[in-house]
Amino acid sequence: MEALTNLQNHFLIAMPSLDDPFFQRSVTFICEHNQDGAMGLVINQPVEMNVASLLQQLEIVVPEHSSMFNQQVFAGGPLARDRGFVLHAPAGDWRSSAKLSEELMITTSKDILEAMGRGDAPEKFLLTLGYAGWEAGQLEQELAENSWLTIPADPDILFNTPVNERWQKATEKLGFHSWQLGPEAGHA
Repeated sequence: MEALTNLQNHFLIAMPSLDDPFFQRSVTFICEHNQDGAMGLVINQPVEMNVASLLQQLEIVVPEHSSMFNQQVFAGGPLARDRGFVLHAPAGDWRSSAKLSEELMITTSKDILEAMGRGDAPEKFLLTLGYAGWEAGQLEQELAENSWLTIPADPDILFNTPVNERWQKATEKLGFHSWQLGPEAGHA
């Protein structure tokens, strides 16, 4: 049996032929990947909500005059869409955090949202509702079917690239432009 390639801390870049409406032209950050499956967060599918409105829905007081509250909230995936996930630079001491790399952590506890309400958020963060998940072998099968391209995750794309440019910028990291990707993939 072929050894599992660990894609944790990688981006999945949807191929143009991927016709699932949720994942079309998506870039997904893989938080966890092992023999049991994979879990990731789509980083370029904004929802009609910003951080301030989400905090207000959770009855967290939002101070005025902070640009972080204008940040977009993202649809992280089709699963558990009522659950929040915060990707952020390492900072803070939250109840439910995991270090993903030297540059990234994920936090799922409400205390990080309460800290945001106090204006004490990590300097760089991305907030999603929901996540994407793959059962054991499912992601590997989708990769074999040429549904995805992969690259190591780039915090610059995650935190500094405009949302509507993330798919294109991630594709360019592979050494070609997105327009060069055909809608059909083949095997040599």
